[in-house]
Amino acid sequence: MKAYLNLFDLKQRVDYKTEVLAGLTVAMTMIPESLSFAILAGFSPLTGLYAAFLMGLITAVLGGRPGMVSGGAGATAVVLIALMQSHGVEYVFAAVVLAGLLQILVGVFRLGKFIRLVPQPVMYGFVNGLAVIIFMAQLAQFKVATANGMEWLSGPALWTMLGLVVLTVLIVIAFPRITKAVPASLVAIVVVFLLVWGLGIHTKTVKDIASVSGGFPPFHIPEVSFGWDMLKIIFPYSLVMAGVGLIESLLTLNVVDEITGTKGRGNKEAVAQGTANVVNGFFTGMGGCAMIAQSFVNLSAGSRARLSGIIAALTILVIILCGAPVIERVPMAALVGVMMMVAIGTFEWISLRIINKMPRHDIAVGILVAVITIWLHNLALAVLIGVVVAALVFAWESAKRIRARKYTDEKGIRHYEIYGPLFFGAVTAFLEKFDVQHDPAEVIVDFKESRVADMSAIDALHKLTERYHKAGKKLHLRHLSEDCRRLLKNAASVIEVNILEDPEYRVATDK
Repeated sequence: MKAYLNLFDLKQRVDYKTEVLAGLTVAMTMIPESLSFAILAGFSPLTGLYAAFLMGLITAVLGGRPGMVSGGAGATAVVLIALMQSHGVEYVFAAVVLAGLLQILVGVFRLGKFIRLVPQPVMYGFVNGLAVIIFMAQLAQFKVATANGMEWLSGPALWTMLGLVVLTVLIVIAFPRITKAVPASLVAIVVVFLLVWGLGIHTKTVKDIASVSGGFPPFHIPEVSFGWDMLKIIFPYSLVMAGVGLIESLLTLNVVDEITGTKGRGNKEAVAQGTANVVNGFFTGMGGCAMIAQSFVNLSAGSRARLSGIIAALTILVIILCGAPVIERVPMAALVGVMMMVAIGTFEWISLRIINKMPRHDIAVGILVAVITIWLHNLALAVLIGVVVAALVFAWESAKRIRARKYTDEKGIRHYEIYGPLFFGAVTAFLEKFDVQHDPAEVIVDFKESRVADMSAIDALHKLTERYHKAGKKLHLRHLSEDCRRLLKNAASVIEVNILEDPEYRVATDK
């Protein structure tokens, strides 16, 4: 309970001014993105803003990663589009609640540790692909709705937009050289806003996307027919949403860990994300997850505590309740410029500098993840494919490394000392190392530097013992660990184990 009551959850002293200013900056960048994602999925604009407020506040207070920002993210909104079109918004709210419950279960049963299975090349591909998506998404603001659909800006409107975007970028780059007391992104937004307002410049504003005026999120039980039929409809969407949200949140948590040099708590974050989504479903929000772009905005503004996330969420609520007339006049060019700089900062440029030093298969995995992320805009699928490909590559490379040292002792016994794990990928190479016909009457296979890992390995040893048995020869298996002996107790009729010299194998656990 103490951890939850400590809103800042950091050992170092909190810089309140920095946290407040960072929170205001984050709120400015969350509003247009939340509106865009809500409209994209067919929801009311307020549904997106409610998600930004509820997700941001709850995860800031209860989450496992100070400095990380959550809101109505596009990754989870995209999952719900088909359900929205087929069954309507009430089923969406029910699906968001169920997704939240699934995420809570992941945290309670401490399954967040499986994020460790995501290798570094996949992280590089995920972050770089996301940086490109963030950058490309800003180009949509250079289009305008016409009778013929969305068309690119042209003439004075285009040059005005470009000029304001460039001005924003220059302020973000130059202002930190003057002082870092105030976030450069917030300064850029304010300067461009005052310039447009003072000179009466006609350009695209937040109001051109949607209205942000409304009331406090209302409590609302989803109006669906509760039962198995309803669960069968929403469960697939809830499962995918929960998975997508957790993958993006835990990957973002890892990235923030690297930036801050501190360690977040994945399982606690999973519970917080789930709780926020359950609340969203009962307060007409579209749900969401961690937002890596806004998290980078927050960190680049100097935030390292929970206060900035709380301030950002409360700022969004104040804007919904009474600040809409001002925020709706903020030029989109200022927000586009800030988000473009976020995209540039998000990209892992070091991955390009070390590309000639990385193994070719790691380069291929990173590029594959980035391409899928950009092409499908499905971050969870991109990461899943990347992990699977990386695992298969690892299995292939490990399979090629199994080897055997062979010799015959003074008693005429043939020894095979095995090096490397014996698993499904190494079975063929393992069996090819034995010469059953020409081996002497007694053979010893030494596993001191190896390990029997899976059912394929057990089957391979069973076949090997059968071959020697049919040839009238005796096979001994030595230096098997306790778990290997349990797996192999029925694999052969003659097994000799040296218990005293058995190595102990321990599995890493999540403390």
